[in-house]
Amino acid sequence: MRLSPEQLQQFDREGYLFFPSLFTGEEIRALNDEVPALYAQRRPENVREKSGDAVRTNFAAHMYSYPFAKLARHPRMVEPIRQLFGEDVYMHQFKINGKAAFDGDVWQWHQDYGTWRADDQMPEARAMNVAIFLDEVNEFNGPLMFIPGSHKLGVLDADHDTSTTSYPLWVINQETIKLLVDRGGIVAPKGPAGSMILFHGCLVHASSSNLSPWNRVSVYLSLCAVSNHIRRFKRPGYIAHRDFSAIRPLPDDCLLRHYEVALPWKDGTPPEELQSALKAA
Repeated sequence: MRLSPEQLQQFDREGYLFFPSLFTGEEIRALNDEVPALYAQRRPENVREKSGDAVRTNFAAHMYSYPFAKLARHPRMVEPIRQLFGEDVYMHQFKINGKAAFDGDVWQWHQDYGTWRADDQMPEARAMNVAIFLDEVNEFNGPLMFIPGSHKLGVLDADHDTSTTSYPLWVINQETIKLLVDRGGIVAPKGPAGSMILFHGCLVHASSSNLSPWNRVSVYLSLCAVSNHIRRFKRPGYIAHRDFSAIRPLPDDCLLRHYEVALPWKDGTPPEELQSALKAA
């Protein structure tokens, strides 16, 4: 899967690309069937909402779940980012965001690279996100909201919010958001399960709470250029990965056929991945 010259221009201009229905219903079912068992586990990788027991984020499922280990190596996600960066990429972060019906809380306005730089000492914004819808995303169940073109402004000032939700985030203030929206507007890509978004690490984004009766579960892969790996292990390894090995994509049919993949955390999270250190080895 290679991006066309027109798509490359659009990404440079707007900071994101949307691919409706990129994955088939059968492929998405292979992933969705695995999610309830992952969310039911009492592992440190499951961060739950501030109120109630709904999972807000599941981290690192590709290290212990067979379907998601294959997804982490899928060429429809890996190849476009290798094309954009001109080099191999590794998995900086892998998460399945829950946004449960009625209980899914907000994600405040933020830039992902701002967090990666502040917490992980990632040198440059040579990392970006790929989001895959496991459910239909509509205007009612908390779709991602982007401010087009905001990635052009680099890293913006942000404050570390540790109280609004159960997951701390470097948040951009409301005055700045108003100025950005006056300049670029807001878009919220919506579509069926199986759709995919690719977006720049500096693109300002957020999502509202989910008050609807429909789940909005999505997978997020944060892929980083190998040469741009993080320099600090401040966060646990299941949040900011410490293995900088280049991803070797599987064949395009990998979600529907058997391929051997490693599941090193299947029997539990290694103790060293729960700890923090000042500098990368």
